[in-house]
Amino acid sequence: MCCAKISFPMSRAVADAYAQGEEDETLLPLVLADARQNPLGRISPDDSVIFYNIRGEREIELTRSFTERGFHEFPVHDSLPVHFATMIEYQKGLNVDVAFPPQGVLTDTLSDVLADRGFSQAKITEAEKAVHVSFFFNGKKSDPLPNEERIVIPTRKDVKLFDEAPEMSIAEITRAALAKIQDSSCRFIVVNFPNVDVVGHIENEPAVLRAVAAVDRHAGLVLAEAAREKVTVIVTADHGTVEKWRYPDGGVDTGHTDSPVPFVLLHPEQNLTLKSRGELTDIAPTILDLLGLPAPASMTGASLIAEKPDSLPPASRLLLIILDGWGLSDTAEGNLIARAETPTMDRILREFPSARLAASGLAVGLPAGTVGNSEAGHLHIGAGRRIYSDRLNIDQSIARQDFSRNDVFLRAMDRAAKNDRALHLMGIVSFFSSHGSIDHLFALMDMAARRGVSRLSIHSMLGRRGEQAESGARYIRQVEEKCLSLGLGQVVSVIGRYWSMDREENWDRIEKTYRMLVYGEGTRISGEE
Repeated sequence: MCCAKISFPMSRAVADAYAQGEEDETLLPLVLADARQNPLGRISPDDSVIFYNIRGEREIELTRSFTERGFHEFPVHDSLPVHFATMIEYQKGLNVDVAFPPQGVLTDTLSDVLADRGFSQAKITEAEKAVHVSFFFNGKKSDPLPNEERIVIPTRKDVKLFDEAPEMSIAEITRAALAKIQDSSCRFIVVNFPNVDVVGHIENEPAVLRAVAAVDRHAGLVLAEAAREKVTVIVTADHGTVEKWRYPDGGVDTGHTDSPVPFVLLHPEQNLTLKSRGELTDIAPTILDLLGLPAPASMTGASLIAEKPDSLPPASRLLLIILDGWGLSDTAEGNLIARAETPTMDRILREFPSARLAASGLAVGLPAGTVGNSEAGHLHIGAGRRIYSDRLNIDQSIARQDFSRNDVFLRAMDRAAKNDRALHLMGIVSFFSSHGSIDHLFALMDMAARRGVSRLSIHSMLGRRGEQAESGARYIRQVEEKCLSLGLGQVVSVIGRYWSMDREENWDRIEKTYRMLVYGEGTRISGEE
């Protein structure tokens, strides 16, 4: 599929959508069409598809709709066998080829050690973050450990985006947390408040301020009950978000940050001395130190406790509060955490020992200089060691040039070339997203050109997270320019990630994406000059 007659139609269409009040995250489907308004580049029987996203939890539903026998969540094309490949493993059991298989589950995580010692554990959050405090926190293990309870509060379905309800389901999380604190048999409790991260990805400053204040207020309620029950408490976060709300040019930054995060220790017996700095990998060894348990040799992190009396007895119970997205910044400019009402955090940072923990870049297994994310953050909190991310492994594979020799990619491309079928590259178009990189897309496009693929369709997903406003049009233009330079391919569809990367079984959203990909449903964009 050649680009010779194309003059950046899809990037222009995205820019036009901005003018009509749309934005990247919720962009309604745009579909490239010919002069007769017939959609181009649809996914058809026997085509090859490469879903190049990483992370995986937001990619499962769309993948299932193309690959699962007997799929019934919405009507699908009944004669559409496609050869489907994914960049990483999104979920065990999916009928796909995986280019970069998982490195295996981790052993000797914090949760493993506590389970082996017979500790009862409770992990509490709402569905929006359930995978992070279970699968990732436990070292990529899906099933609960012995004596582990996972309490997942349903995420509200009555709002489109959470700036309409910045408090989300925080009251229910708090009620569940209080009940577990009052249950003396539960010895280790993890409570994740997701509001700052979730609402922080939406460009609505008043809503973010409400989210920050809600987390601070409910953290205070939980801390008060823990103090009454004499439970040792650690307050921390997985990454930063809204403490750097502005780019240098004044534009709003709704993405994650490279800021350190707080670590505050509230011990019922005595203030202890902490090291001033560390990494998320130090949290698990610190918890084990407080509980009087040795850290396994695989934990390369170190306890943050600098001094404690020899006579101090081990903590009998411990509560870990994760303020999702709560970063630290010494700059007041653009710092919404500093602007919000946060009497609880102000007080405990003033009255209790604290440290600053690195939560981005190499400290959490990501490429140097990149921002943190919830997956890496929770994984490293629970693992107590550095785990190199899929993104870093893929970036290094591209640099070594063995990416272009990957058997899964070769099979997909050679099948398309040999049978004169289309190759579809599908995924996020971004550099900063934790779900994928435009560099990975470009590497696949280069490889397709070398392997003799003649029909290349690119299906792009846009999201604002970590990007400047209206950046999607710029990225789509870059992809269209890449097509021109290769003499191969077209961007044939564009949609906001709200519709394509769901993880809460909002099947109406995934159906909209599916029907765009297969039937060309969406606003038709002429590809002719």
